[in-house]
Amino acid sequence: MITRLLLRDARLQTGPVVDELARRVARPKSTVQSYSNAEFDQIKLAAQRRFRTALRRIEDNARHLQRWREGAFAKDGRDWVIGEALDILARGEDLPQYVDKNGRETLVVKYRKALGGAGAEATWQRLFLSRMEAVALGVLLLAEYGWNLSVIDRAETPQASPDPGEDGHPTYRIPLNKPRRGVGHHHETRNVTDDGAASQGRLITQALQATRFARAIVEDLAPGTNRLVVWHAIRVSRESMDWDRHPPVGGFHFGIDTAAARTWARAEGLGGSPFRRGRRTVIAVDRREPGQHSQDTHDRQYVLIDKRVQADAVEVIAAGAQDAANRAREAILVAELRDTPNPRDTETATADCADYDNSPFPAPDGGCGASFLMCLACANARVHPGHHPRLAHLHLALANLRSALPSAVWEADWGEAHTRLADLKNKLGDGVWAQALSRVTDADRDLINHLLTGVLDT
Repeated sequence: MITRLLLRDARLQTGPVVDELARRVARPKSTVQSYSNAEFDQIKLAAQRRFRTALRRIEDNARHLQRWREGAFAKDGRDWVIGEALDILARGEDLPQYVDKNGRETLVVKYRKALGGAGAEATWQRLFLSRMEAVALGVLLLAEYGWNLSVIDRAETPQASPDPGEDGHPTYRIPLNKPRRGVGHHHETRNVTDDGAASQGRLITQALQATRFARAIVEDLAPGTNRLVVWHAIRVSRESMDWDRHPPVGGFHFGIDTAAARTWARAEGLGGSPFRRGRRTVIAVDRREPGQHSQDTHDRQYVLIDKRVQADAVEVIAAGAQDAANRAREAILVAELRDTPNPRDTETATADCADYDNSPFPAPDGGCGASFLMCLACANARVHPGHHPRLAHLHLALANLRSALPSAVWEADWGEAHTRLADLKNKLGDGVWAQALSRVTDADRDLINHLLTGVLDT
C-alpha cells in the first residue's frame, strides 16, 4: 500500500528507485502452531468444566424461578425469598440494598440470608454468565465450529427454523460476520441441527439457555442488540473506548476480547489465549478443510506451515507413494510384445501363452489359475499384431463400462485391466492403435463380449 502511494510522486517514477519499489517483499509466515491432542483436550476440558457448571447453575435457578412464579413455595419462606430475588434479577433490576453504618451499600438481610451471601456467586450469577464463563463458551464455540475470535466476538443470536420438522429437533440458522474477507464477502450463514447430545447444534441450544435471561433484559433496554455471547460484569463500567466493540448495555457486555481470553487461560493454568492456536488445530489438524476462508488460504496459511500436519503427513505420503508404486507395478503391461506369433505358444482370449504349466498364478490342480484379463500382467504372455484389434476393442469396452457402473465397482473389477491396456496403447502409439480399432472383426467383438460377461470363465 505504501509502495502504491509513493509511486504517485513524479520524482519516484524513474531511476533506481523504481526498481526498488517494484521489488516484492514476501509476507512473513505465521509462527503460530497447532496444539497437540493432549494440549487441546486439556483446553476443551477446562472450558467444558467452567461453562457446564454455569449452565447447570442457571438452569437450576431458572427452574426455581418458574416454580416461584407458579406459587409452589410458602410465602416468606427461604425458597420463596430466593424466588423473589431471582424474579427481581430476571427483570433487570438490582436487589434491594441499604447503607450500613460505614456508608457502604449492602444487600438487605432478608435476601443476604436466603441467598447465602451478597457476592456475585450468590446473587446475579444465579441467572447470568460471568466474564470467564463467557470465554469458556467461546472456547467451546471455537472447538465445535472452528470460529475465530472476531467471529465469536460479534456472533449474532441464531434463529431456530420456524418449521423444525416432525421430529421437533431445532435447526439453527447462524449468521456469521467475517470482516477480513473483503467487501461483499463479510457475511455468511451456517445451519446446524440439535438432534442429540453429540450433534453440532447442541452447543447452540446450551448457549441460548445460558444467556436467555441476559439477552431478554438487553432486548428490553436496547432492542435489536441481538448478540449470542452476553455476560454480566461485576460492576457497571463506563462505556468502552474500543469503538469496534458493542458498548455495554446496563451491566451486560458482549463477546470476548483478547484480554479476557488471556485472563481465562491464566486462571485455568494454561498458556496464552487459546483462540489462534486452537483455530489452527481445529481447521488444519482435526477437520483438514477450510472454515470461513478459501481453499488457497487454508493450504498456505494453515496446513502447509503447520509442523504437526507436516509430521502427520510423513507416514501418509510414504504409504501413498508405496501404494502408488505397488499399483503401478500391478497395473503396467508385463506381457512381451512380438512382431509375429510363435507356433509353439498357446493362444488365449487376450494373448499367447509361452509356458502355461509354469504360471506365476498357478491353479490348485496345476496349470494357470489367472483370468484372461491377467494375461497382460504375466511374463509368459506374448502380444503380437494379431491381438491388437481385440485388445483395442476391449480397452474401448471397459471405458464404456465406466460410465455405467459406480466408480468403486468399476475400479475394483476393471480398473487394473484398463490401465494395462492404456499402457499397451501408449507403447504401440496412437497410429497403430487407431489402425487396430479399424480392423476389429465381429469375431473379436463376440470374444470380448464373452470375456466381459463371464462366459469364458466356464
